Amino acid sequence: MPKILYRVTLTQDERAELEKISKTGNHNSQKVLNALILLGVDEGEFQESKKTTAYLAETLQISTRKVDRVKRRFVEHGIDVALNKRKADRQRFRKLDGDAEARLIALSCSAPPEGYARWTLRLLADKLVELDYVDSISYETVRQALKKTN
Repeated sequence: MPKILYRVTLTQDERAELEKISKTGNHNSQKVLNALILLGVDEGEFQESKKTTAYLAETLQISTRKVDRVKRRFVEHGIDVALNKRKADRQRFRKLDGDAEARLIALSCSAPPEGYARWTLRLLADKLVELDYVDSISYETVRQALKKTN
C-alpha cells in the first residue's frame, strides 16, 4: 500500500463551498474538477466515505498525479490555491533590451556577410553574440524582435 504524503481534512464550511462549486454556478472546468477531487479525498469527520486516489482518478478520468498535486496544493497553500490555477514560478528575463534591439535592427539593415545574399535569423543571432551585444540568443528571439518592429 502506498504511503499517503498529504492528508486532506476539510471543515464543514469548506465542504459546503466545494459542493456549491461542483453543483451550481458558472465555474472553470478545472476548478470544478479540483473541487470534486478535494471532496473525494477528504478524511475529515464530515465525509461519509473516503475514496482512494486510484478510484478518483479512474472515476474522473484523470491521472493519479493530478489528484496528488491538488492534495499537495491544498495542504501546503490552502483551498484557494488548490482550486485555482497556480501562478508561474519561473521568471523570464528579456535577452534583448532596447539598446540591443536597436543594434539588431541596424545589423539586419546592413550588408550581409561575405558569401551570403541576405541575413538569416541564425546569422543575425550568431553575429549578435560575436559582437558581444548579448551572451547568447536564439534565432527565435531574433525573429520575435524583428517581427515586433515591422
